[in-house]
Order: sequence, then structure tokens, then C-alpha cells
Amino acid sequence: MTSRPATAAELAGMIRDAHDRRTRLRVIARGTWQGCTAAVAPDAAVLDVSGLSGIIEYVPGDLTLTARAGTTVAEVDAATSAHGQWCPLLPWGGDEGTLGATFATATHGPCSVSLGAPRDLAIGMEFVDGTGALIRAGGRVVKNVAGFDLTRLLVGSWGTLGVITELSVRLRARPAVDETWSVAIEAGGGARARLEEFRRGPLAPLAMMEFEGRTLVRLGGNAAFVAASREIVKTLGAADPCDTRIWMRLRQRDPKPRGPLASSALGDPLSTRVKKQFDPRHILNPGIMGEAYA
Repeated sequence: MTSRPATAAELAGMIRDAHDRRTRLRVIARGTWQGCTAAVAPDAAVLDVSGLSGIIEYVPGDLTLTARAGTTVAEVDAATSAHGQWCPLLPWGGDEGTLGATFATATHGPCSVSLGAPRDLAIGMEFVDGTGALIRAGGRVVKNVAGFDLTRLLVGSWGTLGVITELSVRLRARPAVDETWSVAIEAGGGARARLEEFRRGPLAPLAMMEFEGRTLVRLGGNAAFVAASREIVKTLGAADPCDTRIWMRLRQRDPKPRGPLASSALGDPLSTRVKKQFDPRHILNPGIMGEAYA
């Protein structure tokens, strides 16, 4: 059986009913990462939240955007690109996944070190816990920071503490120059050490990744910054320019979430108490963390 709520209030009612009946739930949206995690309890009913979609508020001047959790990364990218902005999540699998899944799994893409991981980009959210309570945490502006940070708690919880219904995120300005180089790092001569120094230095790249025996380096910023970074890249070994779309192809060929997932994630005493507070009857995605659900 699959339930598809159209609103957050309808979702809350469904979870409240599941809590009262002790019905286990498997939460999905686009389903692009199904089969990439530990199995949810086989008797869990499917709760499809893909219908909770659409951008609610976008304020380019504040570099913030609020959207429902079923909104795809591609939809956010389309809305922000006209203003020279983006939310640089770049999750593995491509841009057809949803904001809710990306933040629920804390999946970080190749630019996360330089531009921020989901926990860095989330400034607020709305979610429904395992009792059916609708909870709002954080806000829609970057400076809204007060009290216990429920937003960061829910990011990376894999839907085991609550079902995210709405997210407010911080955006970044798109780089004026964005280019990628494929580098054959020289053996010896300190090239690897220089590469690491470059990665951590003031002219650091947007992303860096090993691919087929070479190192892909993505540079981004204004023209002067990228020119200076490019000169460093050329000292590391034979460098050839690449189509920047190679990053999308790499993400699509490896479609699995990259957030933290440990088999003992719900096994320590603190996590057990947190789980009991938000989902006392253990109905939300039971087993996805590798824990027993019998």
C-alpha cells in the first residue's frame, strides 16, 4: 500500500494514524536511491512524499530559498540560475533527486568541501515526527539561529526521526568562470604534496576527484582568481581542459547517497533516547540504519 499526501497537514495525519496503529512506514520521494541502503522492514507501508513539491519563497537579494521537500534539485537550479545563483548540492545520482532526500541523507557532492555540505546549507526546515507532530525548526533567513539546532539534527537522520516537508537553504553566487582540468599528476618531485597544499590553500578548487588515473580539478571564481589557480594546476603535471559537464556524468554513473550511515547509528544510548523522543514507536524507516526492527 502506498500513501501520497498532498500537504504537510495531510502527511501529519497519516503519520499520526500510523503511530496509533503501530504501522511501520518506508518514506520515499523520487525513489532514485532505492536499493542503495540497508533494507527497511519488509512489512512497512510506503509513504510517498514526492507530491510535497514546489518553491515557496525565493529572495535573490538574501541568497535564500524555501521549497517543499519533494522539489527536485533541478527545479531549484532552474529557478536560481537566472539570478546567477545556485544551491551547490550536486548530489550523487544527478539533479532529479529531491531536496528532502538530499538533506535527509546529508548527501554531499563533489563541491561540498569548498561550497558547503547539506548541514552547512540548511538554515531551516519543517518536518513531521513519528507521532504526527508538525515541527518547524530554524527559519528562512541566514541569521536565524537560536536554541537547539533541530535542523542539523534532522539532516542526515535518513527519515528515522521525522519526515522533512519543507526546507530553507542558503544559496551561493555562481562563479563567473567555471572550468575543469584533467591532470596527470607527476610521480615524485613533490607533486602530490603540492596538490594537497593547493587543495587547502587560498586558491583552492571547487572540486577535485580521481578519475581513470588522472585528477579532475574544477576551478571557479572571478577571472583573476581562476587564472591564478590555473597556473598552479599546470605545475602539477600534464593538464588538459575538460567539459565541465563531466561532473554531471560522474554523478549519474554512481547513483548512491554519500551521507553518513553507520550500522550502529541508533545503537548508542544518546541516539536511542533521541529516537525515542521523536519516533517512540519506531515506525519511521525502521532498519534503514542497519538496526534490528523485529
